[in-house]
Formats: sequence, C-alpha cells, structure tokens
Amino acid sequence: MQTTYALKPIKTEADYEAAMELVENLWDAKPGTPEADQLEVLGILIDQYEAQQYPIAAPDAVEAVLFYMEQNGLERAELGKLLGSRSRASEFLNHKTSLSLTQIRKLNEVWGIPADVLIQPVRESA
Repeated sequence: MQTTYALKPIKTEADYEAAMELVENLWDAKPGTPEADQLEVLGILIDQYEAQQYPIAAPDAVEAVLFYMEQNGLERAELGKLLGSRSRASEFLNHKTSLSLTQIRKLNEVWGIPADVLIQPVRESA
C-alpha cells in the first residue's frame, strides 16, 4: 500500500482520475493510520471537485410530489385535500401553477417533503 502521496487540489479530469485510483489503493486503510487520513482528505477533495463539475439541480416540485405519492400509495384526491381542491392539485400536477406558501408549508408538515424542493418554480411541461 502506498504510504505517501502529495495531496493537492483536484483541478482537471486527469487529477480526478488519479485521485480515484488512489482512493481504490487506500480503500482498506486501517483507521488511525496515515493512509486512512489520506483517504479522508482525498474524499473531501473528490467531493468538492464533483460538486463543482457535476452539480445536481434540485428536483422539480411536481416530480417530487408525484414520487412521494407513488412511494406512499397516495391518490390525487389526497393531494387535493391538502392543497384545498382537486382542481388546484390538477393545475399543480399539470405544471400550470406553482404552490402557494401555505401549500408548501402544509406539504412539508404533513408529508415531510423538503420545503426547498417544493419552493422551486414549476417547470413547464414539454
């Protein structure tokens, strides 16, 4: 196992590939060893590089609600009750209107969907 490596910022794809290879070599490092410390720091550097190079956009509010409903066996009528009416739920699910602050709070409190996802503007359907 390699015991020394000059850690440096990951700025290019080549740096990233080298860092990933080193992670593979250090993966079984015993806790408390210099190799384990290198692995930890390398993980932070890789995470930072990936966040900059491959940002993940917040999910669409409609997609998030539909996913939650599917995962929990909920029907559109149940969403209508939370939003105030079936027509309001239909407008939202058909990407015609965004949620109000009151509706965001209710979905967050009752269904536990993160408010930062629900507050995203509704993307027009294709």
